[in-house]
This record gives sequence, C-alpha cells and structure tokens, in this order.
Amino acid sequence: MAQPPRSLQIITRLVDGQICAYDLASPSRGVLTPSAVFVPRPGDDVIEHAASVDLGWVVYTTLNAVVCVTSSGDERWRAAFEPFSDERHGHRPGCVLSLDGRTVWIYRPDAMAGRDLLDQWVVLDAESGVVMAQSDLETSGHGGQQYLHPTDEHVLLDIGEGQDGSIIYRATVVDGQLAPVRYPWVDRVLIDLAPDGQQFMTVDHGQADVAFHGYPAGEVTAALRAEDFGHDPDEVFLEWSGGYLDLEVAVVTLVGEDEDGEEWFRHYRINVPAGRVEAELVSNAEHAYDLQLPGDGTWLTTDPSGHPVRWSA
Repeated sequence: MAQPPRSLQIITRLVDGQICAYDLASPSRGVLTPSAVFVPRPGDDVIEHAASVDLGWVVYTTLNAVVCVTSSGDERWRAAFEPFSDERHGHRPGCVLSLDGRTVWIYRPDAMAGRDLLDQWVVLDAESGVVMAQSDLETSGHGGQQYLHPTDEHVLLDIGEGQDGSIIYRATVVDGQLAPVRYPWVDRVLIDLAPDGQQFMTVDHGQADVAFHGYPAGEVTAALRAEDFGHDPDEVFLEWSGGYLDLEVAVVTLVGEDEDGEEWFRHYRINVPAGRVEAELVSNAEHAYDLQLPGDGTWLTTDPSGHPVRWSA
C-alpha cells in the first residue's frame, strides 16, 4: 500500500550520553547508523530531545532548561525554567520540534517541580529560544508526550498524572496565542496519531481497552478489549504502547503473566477500518515499550548498543 509523505523523518536516541539523529528517509534496515551526533553541554542531564531536519542542531530538555546546541557542540541558546527547582524526581519536562522546524514546543510540569505554578505549555522560537506563546494548563503532571499532527500544524499533548489519570490536549498558535483544547476524558492515554492525521489511538488508563478516534473531535470509531484477542480480561491487559504501522494497520500491546508468574508481552496487528484483530506481530522487541512506529510500514526496536534497529514485515 502506498504511504503518504511524512514531513518528519528525523528521530533521535540518547546513546552513551550523546544525542544521535537518524534519517528514516533512508531505506536502510537493521541497526541504523546515526546521520549526526550531538554532544550535550557539560553538566546537562538530557531528558527529551529533537534534531532539526538539516541535522545542524538539536534541542533538549533538562530539569531546569531547554537547550539548543549545534553539531559542533556550540550552545546556540538556553531558556531556563524559572524559578529554579531542586526537585530531582517526579517531573520530566518535554520538547518536540515543529514540522517546519521553526518552533519548539515545551511541556513544563511545574506543579510537580515545586515551582508554585500551574503546568505550562510553551512555544519557543527555534532560532532564538524566545517565547512566542504559552498557556497555563489545569494539570499536575509528572511528564507529557507530544505528538505532531502531520497536516494541520496542531500538536497533541498527553499528560500523565499518575494514579489520577491522563489528560489530552491539542493546540496550535494563532495570532501569537496558544489556546489548548482539552479532550473530555481523564482515563485515556494517547498512544499515536495516524500517518494521515485523520484519527488517533488511545488506551484506557486502567488498561481495559484500546480505542481508535476520529480527529479532531475524538469520536470512537472502534474499540477492542482483551477478550477480542482471545485472552481473559481478568488476567491480560492492554499496555500503553503501540501505534500505527501504516494508514490501515495499528499495533496493540498486550501484557500478562504465565503459570510461573513470569511476565510476557505480545504485539498484535489490528485492521483499523474493520476494527478487527489480524495476527500477532513478531516485533523482536526486548520489552513492551521497545517499539517505535514511524507510520511507513516499518518499526524500530533497540539494539544492545542503544541504536535503533529497523524492521519490516
């Protein structure tokens, strides 16, 4: 099946303290070789990271800043999260680079950082690090995962609030303003956006089911529970892992324990238009979360070296 063009082909991994960037536009399979390697500034503990399409620079977050460095190791800019937080655990600031490379989107879990602030969603100019737009959020999250919509310039944000659930927002910058729209759930975890952006996939926070939603409204078009995969729902659960293999096929992760109490996981292919389980996907993943889906029919796991391994059916 022909795939739609994807604007974002660069992924990054943190390997041995360095940020490695890989160009997925290459048809290479097997263990991937970095197209560029970036060295964080001394003393920076990197949390999340994203590289420019031309591989000239990378942005990353630490507990107290977002930083931009060049391929030669020079610091282009640094935007501090103020006031400084000495909390070391329970909050993970995140970053993602817009598809056009002009803006950096930052999720700041300021409540858990002890800053006496609401959580914030901030958009920075990628050239200078200057704030272009920002908004307070009604959350106290530990961390958040941001997803770039492939066609309409929106970014979706899933915020994990631990036992309190998961909150999903979408937003774009209009006339210098960021006005997040909150989806009406506290019990669904955003897993992935479809390659064409027409739908998205969530898993129940209690791990009871996986659902597919129309975008942008979020209406459920299909949902599956453990019994639809031939498993006992009291013993097997949906994991917060998986995504879209291509436009019509998604990958869902199930977890459980065998008779000896050993944990297991399996990845299954789902025909999304039909809402039907197809077959198990032999992913070669090391664990339930060792799976990254670019949406082009391939998937990535992790080599013992830390570099991604690219597979196809």
